[in-house]
Amino acid sequence: MPLRSLSPAASISFYPPSRSHSSATQLVRLRAPLVGFLGAFSLVALSALAYNMGCSQSSRRFPFFGVKSREEQSARSLHSTGMDRASTTVPSIVVYVTVPNKEAGKKLAESIITEKLAACVNRVPGIESVYWWDGKVQTDSEELLIIKTRESLLTALTEHVKSNHEYDVPEVIALPISGGHLKYLEWIKNSTRGD
Repeated sequence: MPLRSLSPAASISFYPPSRSHSSATQLVRLRAPLVGFLGAFSLVALSALAYNMGCSQSSRRFPFFGVKSREEQSARSLHSTGMDRASTTVPSIVVYVTVPNKEAGKKLAESIITEKLAACVNRVPGIESVYWWDGKVQTDSEELLIIKTRESLLTALTEHVKSNHEYDVPEVIALPISGGHLKYLEWIKNSTRGD
């Protein structure tokens, strides 16, 4: 049955027509593309709305629309200066080490830099650590060392910290640097000892 033979009102009616079965079947066949179009249009609109509102789940729910989340776009832009792409840098890390006081932090930071185990050590005073030790909750004032170095120096840095630290079990936690300012990453490479 050609589309022009139906009136516009009949083609969008939500109530079943009071015609014969064959007319109703034909009407349903004509409604199906309209419903399909409206459904697809709604999904595209919802996906675009979720993306514009910063919903990181939108690209996971509707991956076939090719919508990239802001996190994915940001990761791609970081990756352009990432460690594995830039031949003038090396894989680098940030290492956290806590120390009991200012004097211990200064002494350990200077020895790490002197040995070229890191390019930089930031000392953050006035942190309070709450932790489980000797079967109970402990609370201590400490200083945090934030150490920037090559990934390949982690073992040597860890051994240095263990040998020069007051704690029985010193904190040494490494996080990868996945990208950043290229000149700074080059500086980390050039300011530390080679592998």
